[in-house]
Amino acid sequence: MLSGYPTGARLERQTLVKQGKGIGMLTIIPLMIVPLIFYNALIFGFLGSSGAAALNYDLFSVQMISGAQWSMQLGDTVIVTALVLLFFEVLKSTRTGSWSVVDHMLSAFVFIAFLIEFLLVADAATDIFFVLTVIALVDLVAGFSVSIKSAGRDVSIGL
Repeated sequence: MLSGYPTGARLERQTLVKQGKGIGMLTIIPLMIVPLIFYNALIFGFLGSSGAAALNYDLFSVQMISGAQWSMQLGDTVIVTALVLLFFEVLKSTRTGSWSVVDHMLSAFVFIAFLIEFLLVADAATDIFFVLTVIALVDLVAGFSVSIKSAGRDVSIGL
């Protein structure tokens, strides 16, 4: 045995990761849960002031060349974060395998959580939360669509 070279379980784990089979548990967690948790932390006061008014806090303001004043509010940041996470969710949906089914199922649960909260919680009845709910729906539909298309390419038909 040469020192510095992986052996046993470590070598097997590195081989699986190189082959794309070493998918960790964290990769199946839907990323859209991050904006859901962050929004709830804001409106329930875990990050300072509570209620939907917390979303209107100005993070920064910029004087534009046109003379207009542009400000980025905390609620806008949540939406931008959700859109960036949506991009990574679509990339995750290109994987095929047994874990992708679990990932889609968890994404469906996240969308259902968004929808139920939008309908039942008074502070979630905002335009920001509605946009987040739509982003979660797009994540769900795009995930299924991209996975079906990717899986169709994996099947070869001999004609």
